[in-house]
Amino acid sequence: MIKASFEILQPSISQSFLVKKFDKLAFDAPYHFHPEYELTCILKGSGKRYVGSHMEDFVSGDLVLLGPNLPHCWKLDITNILPEEASAIVIQFNDAFLGDDFFNKFELLHIKKLFQKSGCGVSFHSETQQDVRQMLQNLVEEKSNFRVLIGLLEILQRLASSDEYILLDQHRIIAERSTAEQERINPVFAYLVENFRKQVSLDAAASIANMTTNAFCKYFKKVTRKTFMETIIEYRLNYAIQQLVQTDKPISEISYESGFGDVSHFYKMFKAKMNLSPLNYRKRFMRNLASSAKKLSA
Repeated sequence: MIKASFEILQPSISQSFLVKKFDKLAFDAPYHFHPEYELTCILKGSGKRYVGSHMEDFVSGDLVLLGPNLPHCWKLDITNILPEEASAIVIQFNDAFLGDDFFNKFELLHIKKLFQKSGCGVSFHSETQQDVRQMLQNLVEEKSNFRVLIGLLEILQRLASSDEYILLDQHRIIAERSTAEQERINPVFAYLVENFRKQVSLDAAASIANMTTNAFCKYFKKVTRKTFMETIIEYRLNYAIQQLVQTDKPISEISYESGFGDVSHFYKMFKAKMNLSPLNYRKRFMRNLASSAKKLSA
């Protein structure tokens, strides 16, 4: 049974935090968590990003700060890019890597607030995304450990001073759980992340949480504010939308690949969420894309 894995990080002897550039290995990691903060920048690649209970498309340039013990993973869409072309820069650190009280200094107040937001997962965009991507690339090439440390602080300050961001798990469904609750709910979301396109079993999910089926259904809705089935359908529709706009696959094929065993049920669920049929959604997207391209070329 797939569970959210706990990751143990080992900085090098010469550094108190991790800075590393990854190839496709960054996307092979399962839905996992660790007590360190993590800043991830996707240099190449696209697919689905999972943070807590939140699922969203990602593309090159994706820049996300994650708080401690917030489960996450990036799943590469190999239909759009070859695995060997995918890469990412990842920084992992704990809030005491410079001493227990370092980030309580008045001068670092904004960074302290940034850390508080990171419990939801923070996705940065626009100029902040571009600036920090370049800063991270410079950091990876830097040979001086002292300058790497200063560079990390400058990156954190740049992020902390930005208003170009969105909170991912806005209801803090995972972030505000106790340790005991996280140990119970994280493996359930790991099961969903890895299996929502297949046959998902309520009994299996309840077993992972070590609960009876009835108790699990009540618990899951209390924690996520959605039923177990609503969450599965949301994951499947989100995946289907990506396939509709990024591929020319037939609707029926997308339906089955997204986890819907019945095409008519897929149409019904899709229309209820998007107020359009899958086919009309694709047509509207293509019209909007053509219109935008025309304006850019004018």
